[in-house]
Amino acid sequence: MLKRFDAVVIGDANIDLIVAGLNQIPQPGQEVFVDNMTMHIGGGAALFAISLAKLGLHVAFKGVLGNDGYGQYVREQFTQHGIDTILIETSQTSNTGITIAINPEKDRSFISYAGSNRELDISKLDLKEVAQGKHVHITGYRGRENHDAFIQAARKLKELGVTLSCDVGWDDSGEWFKGVFDLMGCFDVFLMNETEACHYTGLDNIDESLRFMANYCKHIVVKLGSQGAIAMKDGLQTFHSAYQVDAVDTTGAGDSFNAGYLFGYLSGQDVETCLKYGNACGGMSVSASGGSTGTPDFNRLNRFIRQFADQAKVRLEVI
Repeated sequence: MLKRFDAVVIGDANIDLIVAGLNQIPQPGQEVFVDNMTMHIGGGAALFAISLAKLGLHVAFKGVLGNDGYGQYVREQFTQHGIDTILIETSQTSNTGITIAINPEKDRSFISYAGSNRELDISKLDLKEVAQGKHVHITGYRGRENHDAFIQAARKLKELGVTLSCDVGWDDSGEWFKGVFDLMGCFDVFLMNETEACHYTGLDNIDESLRFMANYCKHIVVKLGSQGAIAMKDGLQTFHSAYQVDAVDTTGAGDSFNAGYLFGYLSGQDVETCLKYGNACGGMSVSASGGSTGTPDFNRLNRFIRQFADQAKVRLEVI
């Protein structure tokens, strides 16, 4: 079928209100002044979509926004970045989600309202509409709650001729549902962070976790935070160290990494280059306040990589 987009991104979009310099929670009747408050696009899928669009891909977003000013703001920001909003639904019952992030420069705390994001139901997607993308990136996995719907959607999308990626995300239920391993086999690229990988596998060592997951998926990527990232593809394990930068705000760093990695994947690059792109996008993201402010276009990405080339450490291992 006709592919209108390089990628379709499915998931959450909301407003991030970032509060800097809040040293104490105000008591009843008390007013506290802070250093700054800024508003940004939030939601892992939204931040990923913006980062991917900045790198030059034609991206469409599939999610649900409220019929309110914040929803309009998100749409306008997407449009400014060249993201097609035709697939976005408008809720008639919920407002656009909001997260208040307190002290992002230190130990971050959050107050969140999911809002219209709760109405995105993977089982009710028009999959032929979504398959207008050559590639589809899916977020919002909630373990046992929507596992079957994820499997069915992924299998149908593969039949419709798309490549698929998924960032499994944190399991709020705490169950760490083992069905995730069946899900992995439905995707061309499966991403998570180190803590999530160890929780799901029950193993403390990331190398052992990767070997275990390789039994279920041919291409797994694990983010290691300030240490970098590691991937297992077709039995070859590749590690690439992080670029050392001054971190201002780590919001969206993992989503920016995902965008860099998948940009490389969709451009036909090898795993080492994909990791290089991912780490660079993550490093540039944390260098600025706001989840998508510091993410680069392709030219800035290449300049950054050349600037920090002497920091790169790569390790390959055949398993």
